[in-house]
Amino acid sequence: MSTREALPDLSDDVCARLREAFRRTSYDADGVVAALGGAAHAALGRGEPVPAERASRDAGDLGTLIRLFLLGGTEPETAVKAALAPLSPEEAVAAGVLASAREGYRAALDIRPHGDEEGSWWVVSDLDADLLGHTVPEDHVLGVGHASLSLIRATSRRPVGTLLDLGTGNGVQALHASRHARRVTATDVSARALALAAATFRLNELAVELVRGEWFAPVARRKFDQVVCNPPFVVGPARVDYTYRDSGLAGDDASALVVRQLPGFLNDGGTGHLLASWLHTSREDWADRVSRWLPAETDAWFVQRDVADPALYVGTWLRDAGLDPRSPEGRAKAAAWLDWFAANDVQGVGFGFVTLRRASGRTPTVVCEDLRQAYDDPLGPEAAGWLDRVEWLRESGDSLLDVRFVVPDTVLLESVDEPGDEGWETTIRRLHRTDGPGWQHEVDELATRLLAGCRGALPLADLIELLAAAQGLSPEELAAAALPVVRELVRHGMLVPAGR
Repeated sequence: MSTREALPDLSDDVCARLREAFRRTSYDADGVVAALGGAAHAALGRGEPVPAERASRDAGDLGTLIRLFLLGGTEPETAVKAALAPLSPEEAVAAGVLASAREGYRAALDIRPHGDEEGSWWVVSDLDADLLGHTVPEDHVLGVGHASLSLIRATSRRPVGTLLDLGTGNGVQALHASRHARRVTATDVSARALALAAATFRLNELAVELVRGEWFAPVARRKFDQVVCNPPFVVGPARVDYTYRDSGLAGDDASALVVRQLPGFLNDGGTGHLLASWLHTSREDWADRVSRWLPAETDAWFVQRDVADPALYVGTWLRDAGLDPRSPEGRAKAAAWLDWFAANDVQGVGFGFVTLRRASGRTPTVVCEDLRQAYDDPLGPEAAGWLDRVEWLRESGDSLLDVRFVVPDTVLLESVDEPGDEGWETTIRRLHRTDGPGWQHEVDELATRLLAGCRGALPLADLIELLAAAQGLSPEELAAAALPVVRELVRHGMLVPAGR
C-alpha cells in the first residue's frame, strides 16, 4: 500500500469559484436537507443512497452536486458545467476536484456541507472505500465521521485566545474552533491531510496556521489556551496501515503520549479535549492505567463511553478501511491483530473522552468514570461545568460545611420498592440528573434526608446537626460520612451552592 504522489491543488482562485457555485446552488447544510427532505437525508446518513438519488432528480444544479459529491455518481458534462460555473469541469479536473469518466465526470474528492447552529461550512476529504470501490490508500484523509462529531460535541466552546488542533485531518475541528478561538493553529504529519485541510480553510475563507510534523514537534516551546486532538488512537500492533488511524506505536501508547504531553503545551488554566483508547487487561483496572499517563499538576476527567470485545474491535476497523474480514488479506490481518491482543493480555479496548486542565501549583483532581448509557446532550458544556465545579471544590477546601446548597430542579429521586412482610420496602434510592449526561447516584436513607433539607436556607453544618440529633448520631461522624458524598454530587452538578 503506497501513498499518492499528486496532491490536489485547490488554489485561492479555484476555491473562490467553487464557493461561488456552491452558494449559487445552495449547496450547504440547509440546502441539501431542503432538497432531499428529512427521510432521504436520514437514509443517506445510514449509507442508503437510493432515496437521496431519487429526491435529487428534481433539484436542478443542486441535485447534480449532490449526486457528484455525496452519492459518488457520474454526471454528464453539460450538467457538471452548469452546476460548477464559474469553475469549468476541465479546471476542476486539473485541481483534483473531479475526474473524467466515460460518460462525463465524477468526484475525485469528497466535498460536503457541514453545519452547526450558526451556519454551514464545506469540508474537503478523500472519497471513502465504498465510493472508491477498493480499500483506501495509506494517506487517506477521512471525512467527518462519528469520532469527529463526538469530539466536536465533547469540546468546551468558551472563548479562548489561542487554540491548537493537533492532527487536523480534514480540518473540521479547526472549523468549529474558529467560532470561539481568536487564533487557530492546525498540525498534521500527513502532507495530503494538510493540503486538504488548507483547501477546507480556503473554501470557507478562514485564516488558520498550518504546520507539518509529528505530534507536538511543530509547536515546540509554544503554549495555547486550548488544545483539541482526534489522534490516531487505534489500538494494536506497532504498524501504520493508514495514517488517519495508526500511529506506529504499540497498544494504547498513542493515547498515552498525547495525555502525557498535552498539558505541557497549555497556558495555566488552559484545557485539552481529546478522544482516546486504552487497554483493559486482567492485571490492572483501566482507571489506574490511564491515571499513570498524567503529568503532575493536571486536572483530568476520563469518561469511558464504550468497551469493545477484541474480535469485534478488529472486525470493525478492518471494515472501516474497506477490507473484507473474510478475504485472505483480511484473515491475515485479523489473525496478527488478535495474536497481539492475546500476547498482551488484552481483554477489551476502552474508548472515550479525556478533558485536561493545567493546574500549576494546585493539587490536581483526577476522575475516571463510565458513561456508557445513551444520552443526547453534548458533553462539551458538561466538561466545562465539571472543570468549574472541580475548581470551586478546590477553592472551598474545608469550608463546605459553611455552604448553603440546593438540589437543582433537574435532579429527581427515584426509588425501587419490593413487597415485604409489612408492605412495600424501598431497596434502592437513586438520584437521577435528567439533563446533561444523566448522571445517577445510589444513596442511602440518611443521604436522602440530608438532601431534602438542601433548599438554600441553612448551611450544610446546620443540616447535619439537625439530622444527627433526629437520628441519635454523632454530628462529627455524620459530617465525615457526608462530605465525600457531597463532593461527588457537586462534581456531577447534582448539588449546587445556593446563588450559583
